[in-house]
Amino acid sequence: MRIAILGTRGIPANYGGFETFAEELSTRLAARGHAVTVYCRQRHSSPDYRGVSLQYLPTLRHKYFDTIVHTALSTFHLLGRRADAALYCNAANAVFTILPRLTGIPVALNVDGIERRRAKWNVLAKGWYRISEWLATFLPNAMITDAQAIADYYRSTYGKQTQFIPYGAEIGKVPTVAAVRELGLEPGRYFLYVSRMEPENRALEVRQAFEQVATDFKLALIGDAPYAHEYIRRVRDTKDPRVVIPGAIYGRGYQELGSHCFAYVHATEVGGTHPALIEAMGRGALVLYRDNPENREVAGDAGIPFTGDLKEKMAGVLAMSEAEREGFRRKAVDRVRTRYSWERVTSDYEELLTLLVR
Repeated sequence: MRIAILGTRGIPANYGGFETFAEELSTRLAARGHAVTVYCRQRHSSPDYRGVSLQYLPTLRHKYFDTIVHTALSTFHLLGRRADAALYCNAANAVFTILPRLTGIPVALNVDGIERRRAKWNVLAKGWYRISEWLATFLPNAMITDAQAIADYYRSTYGKQTQFIPYGAEIGKVPTVAAVRELGLEPGRYFLYVSRMEPENRALEVRQAFEQVATDFKLALIGDAPYAHEYIRRVRDTKDPRVVIPGAIYGRGYQELGSHCFAYVHATEVGGTHPALIEAMGRGALVLYRDNPENREVAGDAGIPFTGDLKEKMAGVLAMSEAEREGFRRKAVDRVRTRYSWERVTSDYEELLTLLVR
C-alpha cells in the first residue's frame, strides 16, 4: 500500500510520543514492503529515512497554530499526490480527515488522550479540542485510541466504539553507558524522569520530592518543551547538586539512560498511553507511576503507584531488597512483551489500513 502519515512533527523522532510512534510504525511498515510517506515540519539531512519518504512542508511556529497549519498544508499536498490510505495523528486534526475521504482516500485517526485537559491551552484551544473530539467520531473512516481508558471515554461521552491499538516498545537493555557517564551519572545509581516539561507532566513535583529524600543517588530530568519557558525555568531553579537537567535527549543516549537507571519516575497526569512509560518498562526499569487510569492500565502490578506520596515511594524503593526490586523489573519486561510489542502494533495498523483500502 501507499500510506501517508500526517499530524506529527515528523521523523526521526526528536520531540514526543507521536513522533516516536510515527518513526517506529512507518519504518516497520516500510520494511514490510509498503510505500510510506511521513509529513514533517523539521528538515532532516535527506529526503528519506530508513526506507520512509519524508515530505517537508512549512508551518506557522506558534503554540496554537503549529499543528493545524502544518496538517492543513499536508492534507492539501496529499490530495494532489494520492495515497491508498492516510493515518492522521492528534484529535485536533479531525476536521481535515474529511477531505481525503471525499477524494476516495480512506482515513484513520489516532486521537491520543484528552488534550483539552492540558493546562497550557487557553479557552479557545480547549474549545477547539472539544469540537475536534466530536468530529473525530464521524469524519474519519476509523478512530483509534491507544489506551482503554480513552476508548471508555469516547464510548461513554459520544457513544462511539473505537479501534484500540496500543503503543509499543523495544525489549531489553542496551549495553553502552556513554550518555550516562557524560551526564556525570553512575549506572544503577540515578532516578530517571523523561517527558515534555509542561505543567501537567509534573517535572517540578518530581524534583521537589527527590530533594527531600536522603540519598547520594542522583535525579536526571530529561525533556524540553517549545512553549513552556517559564515552567522550565522553575524546574531548573534548584541548588541541589544531585539534580541533573540536560534538556531533551534522543536516540542512543535516551536508550542508555532508560537501560541503566535505578528507577524511572512517570508523573504525567494527562494523555493516553505515554511511550516513555512503556519504553522504560521494556528496558527493565523499576517504575514508579502516577496512579491514574491510563498509567495504571499500562503498568499495573509491574510498577509502584503514587499519588501525593512520591517522596515516600522514592525512599521506599531505596530501602527495598534487591530481590524485590528485581521482581518488579521482570514483571515490567514481561508485561511489555505480551502487550506492547512494536511488531504486534504494526500488524494491527497494517490490518486496519488494509481493511480500509478494501
